Amino acid sequence: MNFDTNQPSWSENVILVDGDYADKVAFNLIVNFERMIGRRIPKADTARWIDCIALDGGLREGANSVQVVFVHDRAKAAMDNFTPGNYASELDGKAFGDHLGEFLISSVEADGPEKVADLFAESAGILATAGGVRRVMLIPNAEEYYDSVRNALRHADDEKRITVFAMEPMAGGNFRQEILGYSLMNALGIRADELNNC
Repeated sequence: MNFDTNQPSWSENVILVDGDYADKVAFNLIVNFERMIGRRIPKADTARWIDCIALDGGLREGANSVQVVFVHDRAKAAMDNFTPGNYASELDGKAFGDHLGEFLISSVEADGPEKVADLFAESAGILATAGGVRRVMLIPNAEEYYDSVRNALRHADDEKRITVFAMEPMAGGNFRQEILGYSLMNALGIRADELNNC
């Protein structure tokens, strides 16, 4: 791991993503919705998805600075169902700007799923109490280590807005919750009118 979780210069807004989990969920949505709506669904637009996560996490239009950190297994070089999706060549060290502000992207690898879980939970706990961080959006593998993340957020600063994204409502804690599937469906280009015709 070459990621300093004690980094002194966190942005006011941080999105922490288990990239392998987000990719798995996107794959499952693609497979299921292609069958339901009867058309090919392209890969998820990474920037569009990040925007949706930021909006669901409470960010509003303005000159915001947002750090986006993808944590992933060293054995997986890319998110196969996102574009751009390669951690090293397309995401790490890149940035984009839009009406919500500037998004600075980095990726961090760990040796195996257990280490990804440990790194994610540890990072969530650090962000929950880090000075200068106002808004934290977390996309953990809720099926595998949600309780570790929930436990790591126990001592979160009261003034922080922390949002945890999962595919279904989970046991509560010192944070808000949002459904992950909605932002991914938007990034995959799945429209509400298509679902009404299913």
